[in-house]
Amino acid sequence: MATITKLQIPDAAISEQDVLKAEQRMHKRLQATPHAVAARYDEATHRLQITLDSGIELAVPCTLIQGLERSVAQDFDRLELSPTGFGLHVPSLDADIYLPALLQGVFGDRRWMAQQLGRKGGGAISPAKSAAARANGKLGGRPRQKKPDDKAAP
Repeated sequence: MATITKLQIPDAAISEQDVLKAEQRMHKRLQATPHAVAARYDEATHRLQITLDSGIELAVPCTLIQGLERSVAQDFDRLELSPTGFGLHVPSLDADIYLPALLQGVFGDRRWMAQQLGRKGGGAISPAKSAAARANGKLGGRPRQKKPDDKAAP
């Protein structure tokens, strides 16, 4: 059985001055970085619509956002906006969306984004790819992978 130990935090680990400095940094960041003031789901277009503090409205297809790709309208009955406006949460899907990353074109974590790019690249059609596939087909298709000899020594 695992033993759980309680983390010991010194009494004065975070001072009032530390809290004040952190609040000042957050205030500066809120002024310098776009943040959401409203968000809603548009059922007709299956898009997440986000209104920024600047008045700009952003509409992103849910199929492009990690965690929302298989969502349905009922999943958005409750959509939560973080107090800073940097995050959105869809409780029914346990999905969190970080707005600054979304604005930079990052719709999911690194692995998920790589999978999306791979799907797109694998489905690409070009004259060169078509010609290579035809030539490969004339040769009997994709070559079989060589297997190591299974012969055991006597």
